[in-house]
Amino acid sequence: MKLIITTPFGVIVNSEDILSLRAEDATGNFGILPLHADFMTLLGISVLSWRDAQESVRYCAVSNGIFVVKGGSQISIATREAVAGDNLADLKRRVLGEFSVASTLESKSRLSQERIQAEAIKRIQDYLHQEEHYAHTP
Repeated sequence: MKLIITTPFGVIVNSEDILSLRAEDATGNFGILPLHADFMTLLGISVLSWRDAQESVRYCAVSNGIFVVKGGSQISIATREAVAGDNLADLKRRVLGEFSVASTLESKSRLSQERIQAEAIKRIQDYLHQEEHYAHTP
């Protein structure tokens, strides 16, 4: 089977020789083998694992996403964030680092947007207050 995991920033995993894959959605864990029926589900924050033709197990942490099996031979995952690794210890270290940086940047961006919105509201209120003042001035 072919596995492709993408984020808005690029392709994280592109592997042609997948023998099996394990994932988790809101209903629990599930497995995918060759010739699986077409299937689609939403992933939460989870870790995928798969075995390749060399019997190596690989992992990828994803932060939400759309999981699709098509034609029994192609697995596609589109997610906002993904970190791939060869072992769980390495993956845990990388995920904590990368996801926390992303979370910090997102928080800073959100705070900046909130400040801009608050300033816009203040200016609109000032304008409306001035208009109201002029409306009552003879």
